[in-house]
Amino acid sequence: MKKRILIIDDDSRNIFALSATLRAKSFDCVSCTSAADALKLLEGNTAIDAILIDMMMPDMDGYEAIPLIKDIPHRQGVPVISVTAQAMVGDREKCLRAGADDYISKPIDVDKLLQALSTI
Repeated sequence: MKKRILIIDDDSRNIFALSATLRAKSFDCVSCTSAADALKLLEGNTAIDAILIDMMMPDMDGYEAIPLIKDIPHRQGVPVISVTAQAMVGDREKCLRAGADDYISKPIDVDKLLQALSTI
């Protein structure tokens, strides 16, 4: 059975590129263009095996959204991987402090992404 990845990113081009890459590696993908939409989806019963979340989004960014995702009782075991263009010293730690299980910087290294997803 294919693993389903939720991609949360306000830029549809990033969603398109990530989805195409992941589908080519036999993952199923669903996406949301805002954290608020993602939270609604996650509160339901849609099967999700891992979450990729852009950290810099308008309205609610990844730093605000990750703790809310982690508070959803039936999603507590789902890995959340932060995806960000911010690759400065300390950014990885900031993402992990926000509750992310892993961190990948943009442009995305597909091998690193697949390594992060290899545990689901």
